Amino acid sequence: MQDDFRTIIEPFRIHSVEPLRMTTPQQRSAAVRDAGYNLFNLHADDVLIDLLTDSGTGAMSRDQWAAIQHGDESYAGSPSWFRFLRAVQELFPFRHVIPTHQGRAAERILFSVLGGPGKVIPNNTHFDTTRANVEFTGAEAVDLVIPEGRDPALFHPFKGNLDLSALEQLLSERAEDVPVAFVTITNNSGGGQPVSLANLRGASRLCHQYGVPLFLDACRFAENAWFIHQREEGQERREIADIVREMASLADGMTMSAKKDPFGNIGGWLAMNDDQLAEQCRNLLILTEGFPTYGGLAGRDLEAIAQGLQEAVDPDYLRYRIRSTAYLGEAVAAAGVPVVQPIGGHAVYLDARSLLPHIPPLRYPGQALSVALYQTGGIRSAEIGTVMFGRHPDGSEQPAAMDLVRLAVPRRTYTQSHIDYVIEVVLKVASEAPALPGYRMVSEPPALRHFTARFEPV
Repeated sequence: MQDDFRTIIEPFRIHSVEPLRMTTPQQRSAAVRDAGYNLFNLHADDVLIDLLTDSGTGAMSRDQWAAIQHGDESYAGSPSWFRFLRAVQELFPFRHVIPTHQGRAAERILFSVLGGPGKVIPNNTHFDTTRANVEFTGAEAVDLVIPEGRDPALFHPFKGNLDLSALEQLLSERAEDVPVAFVTITNNSGGGQPVSLANLRGASRLCHQYGVPLFLDACRFAENAWFIHQREEGQERREIADIVREMASLADGMTMSAKKDPFGNIGGWLAMNDDQLAEQCRNLLILTEGFPTYGGLAGRDLEAIAQGLQEAVDPDYLRYRIRSTAYLGEAVAAAGVPVVQPIGGHAVYLDARSLLPHIPPLRYPGQALSVALYQTGGIRSAEIGTVMFGRHPDGSEQPAAMDLVRLAVPRRTYTQSHIDYVIEVVLKVASEAPALPGYRMVSEPPALRHFTARFEPV
């Protein structure tokens, strides 16, 4: 535990370094034009500070790299599988753990079994792959975040909370159509906002009252537990791991992208207590991912995740992690740039709709701001708005609830000087906001269009 000084230092030393390629504004303008003004299409070497995602982009520790050398690549029953299983069940004591190559594979398997036409699956807010996997089966994905979670500027300690009144109304009317309810911790689409233990207890009570299983989308479980530890009454003296275990105890299962809080570069899992559901999911796993003791992962990946799970709940790491993200958010907010408040755990979300009121939502203000950040300073970010969520299953397009730009901070990757540079770039772009153009989409795929769509300025 760090002494009570104002400066919160990184609880690690840098062991090896990776060079960054410096580019000019002219080079970046050409690169993003060739990419169809979609930052996903950029060559990573043309990016200076990559805040596109915190998924799989963190720096693994010395002990994780050492664990990789213990990786056993036996096809079935590898010792690495059993170490992975113990590490998962230490924090999430579900009876069945099914490894997958990443979180969306766990979603695809689960919703292939539980979804289908006529089904409705509530969540505080579905993220992109979750929604896509639900809708691909013909089911309806319904977002039930509390009203405070839809107001970017409003301060609330747990803006990720599920609206329990709305959930109860849905269950009272259509429980037979709800095969599973979800809570995403932290709520990525809503600004990386946490969910309280009290809210999880309420959701668990309601779901079990109506005979509906409750699952967690738990990829940022440690950050959510830290916010509970810091903000929820009666939780300040508890160990982070104990809070995680209580969150798990309130649910019947979970999906996990181990590329987030568990520090994996790849990997995930699906877990549950229901024996019959587990058997159905394992059958699909074998068909598409691999044998149940590796699930599309190498033994070395299982070892790295097992070690990462231990590191993820370290309080010194979490204090540094959450505070360093807040440092970025507080600095740009203090300069007048609208952001989602309070600052989330893994990312800062710029409110593009408020910053660029001259660009209507269907001209994609989030895309405009993301492109400008890249052209100005080589920063890659992600639009979380009408590009990502505006297309509906019936083919119509409507503005998303918010148009945000996510600056996702990879774990243990960038130093304070990198973040200070990001702050400078954001403030420069904000000062030039009235001159930024909107965009129109010139091509798009039928699902998850934000990954590969192409744009042109209007």
